[in-house]
Amino acid sequence: MGVDQFVMTGQAQAILLGIETSCDETAAAVVVRDQSGRGTIRSNVVRSQLDEHAAFGGVVPELAARAHVEWLDHIIAQAVEEAGIRLEDVDAIAATAGPGLIGGVLVGLTTAKALAASLDKPLVAVNHLEGHALTARLTNGVEFPYLMLLVSGGHSQFVLVRGVGDYERWGGTIDDALGEAFDKVAKLLSLGHPGGPAVEQAARSGDPTRFKFPKPLLREERLDFSFSGLKTAVRLQAEALAPLSDQDVADIAASFQDTVAVIVETRSRQALERFSQQFPGQEMRLVVAGGVAANRHIAQALEALCSTMGAQLVVPPIPLCTDNGAMIAWAGAERLALGANDGLDVAARPRWPLDTPGMKVNDDAA
Repeated sequence: MGVDQFVMTGQAQAILLGIETSCDETAAAVVVRDQSGRGTIRSNVVRSQLDEHAAFGGVVPELAARAHVEWLDHIIAQAVEEAGIRLEDVDAIAATAGPGLIGGVLVGLTTAKALAASLDKPLVAVNHLEGHALTARLTNGVEFPYLMLLVSGGHSQFVLVRGVGDYERWGGTIDDALGEAFDKVAKLLSLGHPGGPAVEQAARSGDPTRFKFPKPLLREERLDFSFSGLKTAVRLQAEALAPLSDQDVADIAASFQDTVAVIVETRSRQALERFSQQFPGQEMRLVVAGGVAANRHIAQALEALCSTMGAQLVVPPIPLCTDNGAMIAWAGAERLALGANDGLDVAARPRWPLDTPGMKVNDDAA
């Protein structure tokens, strides 16, 4: 899977193998970062585990870890073959070390350690969220600083991206992540899994004005999200109408999706206003990452907002917004170019906020 090349600062060329196993995608990729900082995706192989988890209406951690064990070696071999290189040609191995489902993270990180040791190559332990945060630099050549809105199954947050490893979280969810809320609403309406695409599909034939759902925290100035109350309101409405007709389902889905779009658009406006105040005269850039970036209704709301505010909206190609190995390889390449790598004793982390001390390259904080 190739992408156009964009120029950024950099040093020596590096070929990175990236491994991603934080949730229910088994992924590996080969990415090249050349001397001038240009990034090229040589391969990007992702195996979804939707079939394994479909019957359960969500991801089962034990099943996810077992599937990673079964498929990861094959996925790595395919990524290397598609890149047209030998495994020993890579300059470093990058792997997600967290956050994520700890069983899956351990599978990928342990495999990366074994490869790094056997090939005598550097290991770069990548924060999964940093992979999302830096993808726009690979695909669009975005320069620092910029604002990132990460909306996925496990995360909903605004992050100021100052540089590689230099992040400031401005707000996040105090309960459910947005992707999780979509999944739960889809399950409630018997729309299937994954919930995001299912709700969006149902909403296309629905009336978004039929139901007025709450917009938690929206009157507060802080940049936090809350989706638990909204999800509860949807459940109560569905119970009040039961049994639901097809039109009821479509109208609930459309009203829920429209409410979410208003929440995200309002919070994004507040975040961009804060960015403008903190960086007067700096071009405003809003980078959207995570699987919810694929929702066209939310995307259209953000496009209209950024057009009104004179901000640049950057949404990487959808396959690179969801979990993939290319984003991990690229984050590893960016860190390696600044002299960062990790020992074979690096630990997997189920939780690892982007603003954790020690994320900065050459930052020795604990």
